[in-house]
Amino acid sequence: MRTLVIGDIHGGLKALQDVLEKVEPGKNDRFIFLGDYVDGWSEAAETIDFLMGFRRKHHCALLRGNHDDLCLQWLSEGVEHELWLQSGGAATRESYRGLGEATRKGHARFLESLEDYCLDAENRLFLHAGFTNLKGVGHEYFRKTFYWDRTLWETALALNPGLSQDDPLYPPRLKLYREIYIGHTPVSRLGLDTPYRAANVWNVDTGAAFKGPLSVMDIHTKEVWQSEPVFAYYPGEKGRN
Repeated sequence: MRTLVIGDIHGGLKALQDVLEKVEPGKNDRFIFLGDYVDGWSEAAETIDFLMGFRRKHHCALLRGNHDDLCLQWLSEGVEHELWLQSGGAATRESYRGLGEATRKGHARFLESLEDYCLDAENRLFLHAGFTNLKGVGHEYFRKTFYWDRTLWETALALNPGLSQDDPLYPPRLKLYREIYIGHTPVSRLGLDTPYRAANVWNVDTGAAFKGPLSVMDIHTKEVWQSEPVFAYYPGEKGRN
């Protein structure tokens, strides 16, 4: 059985369908989606529809991203944060134009059902962004940290590779889990377009919301499948660029 982790989609359904064709999902595969299914390209509502159907057919863990939470606030309460609209929310709002109340409520229920994190039997942690509690995710005080925090990734990037885990300066958070898989902060900020590991943290957000591809990674073999750069599927659109 493969365990396949999928980076941030940001409304790029065509890219998701393309990369899944390359993966060739098997009936025993497990899929872990790292969140941010909406906000960016024009198929946010369609992406949620697709994921709802995909979850019925496959073993899935669907994690909550910060953009998914902002979209839920809009669908359920009508809240339109200006920052949300400027960060891809306007495209999400447009994708719901003409869709009925039943669809909106169904999508809100889907977004409410998303998980904050997933921990597997081999002590691998999956979550959208990070955590801050030095005892781990089970002790986190603020739930939103799971899908907003960037300090975990910044800590992993800044860590001296030569520092031993026995050193008292070694970050305690990075010793709690065998591996940690995140999205949230595109590796394109580092000039990269493939998943990147810093310490024991794998970042699988390869910038699909901007000018990068959407990536799927096998956590055991580290094989990676990618779509074309997502903007190529949506000519004339800006995404989050």
